Amino acid sequence: MLKLSTKGRYGTRLMLNLARHHAEGEESVILRNISTEEDISIRYLEQIIIPLKINNLVKSTRGAGGGYALNVHPSKVKLLEIIEILEGDISLVDCVDDEDCCERRKDCSTFPLWKEASKLLKDYFGSITLQQLLERASQKQKKK
Repeated sequence: MLKLSTKGRYGTRLMLNLARHHAEGEESVILRNISTEEDISIRYLEQIIIPLKINNLVKSTRGAGGGYALNVHPSKVKLLEIIEILEGDISLVDCVDDEDCCERRKDCSTFPLWKEASKLLKDYFGSITLQQLLERASQKQKKK
């Protein structure tokens, strides 16, 4: 079964939370607040935020008023980028991106199917920005 791990799902929620605070004009947010707002363990958030920082999607500020903030405008961050940073490649099967993983790849009748399905998935996640997710969440709140 193809599933995103909690790392990918919680990382997306973390980034969406930072985008919301960004939209509200907040310069940075402490992880403890995000932990409370998203009901995610602070220890897990500390692990998730490291690769996002390394890849320059998130920046940190020390001292009073410090915390974490988006390093890129929400309209420039694609969901695919977040998922691939936290999960790695999201191809449905290994052979799509690794030519050496299967000796039958060249003659495999199902390989084109997996390749196209993986491309559709990547294209879908690559078409959605944090800004769009933020707008969807805002519309959902208005309907309540």
